[in-house]
Amino acid sequence: ASGYATAVPALKPGARIAIVAPASAALDAADQAAEWLAARGYTPQVMPASRSRLDAPYDYLAGADADRLADLHAAFAAPEVGAVWCLQGGFGSWRLLDQLDFDLLRRHPKPFIGYSDITALHLALQRHAGFVTFHGPMLAQDLLAGKRDPTESHLLSMITGQVGQGAWITPPPYATATELIPGSATGRLIGGNLALLASLIGSDSEIDTRGAILFIEDVNEALPRIDRLLSQLAAAGKFDELKGVLVGNFTRILGVQMDDAQAQGMLYPLILDQFRSRGIPVLAAWPSGHGDPNLTLPLGAQVTLDTGRGALRLEQAVIR
Repeated sequence: ASGYATAVPALKPGARIAIVAPASAALDAADQAAEWLAARGYTPQVMPASRSRLDAPYDYLAGADADRLADLHAAFAAPEVGAVWCLQGGFGSWRLLDQLDFDLLRRHPKPFIGYSDITALHLALQRHAGFVTFHGPMLAQDLLAGKRDPTESHLLSMITGQVGQGAWITPPPYATATELIPGSATGRLIGGNLALLASLIGSDSEIDTRGAILFIEDVNEALPRIDRLLSQLAAAGKFDELKGVLVGNFTRILGVQMDDAQAQGMLYPLILDQFRSRGIPVLAAWPSGHGDPNLTLPLGAQVTLDTGRGALRLEQAVIR
């Protein structure tokens, strides 16, 4: 699991894109997302569960587990589908992990896009399917919400194969990253939502951080909870063989009465507590995750983190 993840086929112009909701519902958004994709020349296919929602107490789920799972499997299996794009995060994608058909997924690699609760699926795919997946903007949560460019353009250029080996991923000038611990390191880019990374410790899909650059982000967490989540990962040995850390957006930090940009600074002592003594580079305020913009990251890919440059370099092709 500590080798390179393999590149996935490029999304072709006009290709069919499956809209899935593996976690929570975004009922009205499915058809709007289809229009959004059609306006960009793609052929949308709204998978059935993305138009549904269960009754309480499971009203945080877009359809029964079996239905959401069937949508994912069908989207990957269909040869005419060029990408599988999540509508929304929320809660519940972890409920599918023990039922995923990894043989099917390995046979049909294609761009898979999402973040937040979708982190559970990214981890499972990294661990058991072995192809690059994309921590990137979701249709309802980001693109229909009008997040600033390069949210859209960077994702589309990446999954269509315009961002190749040797390319630098650099935040826009208005969202530059913050160097917390200087340095440069190369490793597999892995991670996602901090709460999900911690929740899956001890499971078959827990994060493998050996030789990796760890990316973390979260939303609606209080500083003591962020401290506890980091401590849980540390106690599980997940920081012992890291090469570097990329800290994404931590938005709407609970109990902190300041804007998101200022609130990030409250987080840095907690981050430094964990990583200062480890002698690895740490780059923070990276604009991926729940903030705006939301830059796409190729999970599982070999990258170089360069804090002086405030950027990531792709050390492998992620699209073939």
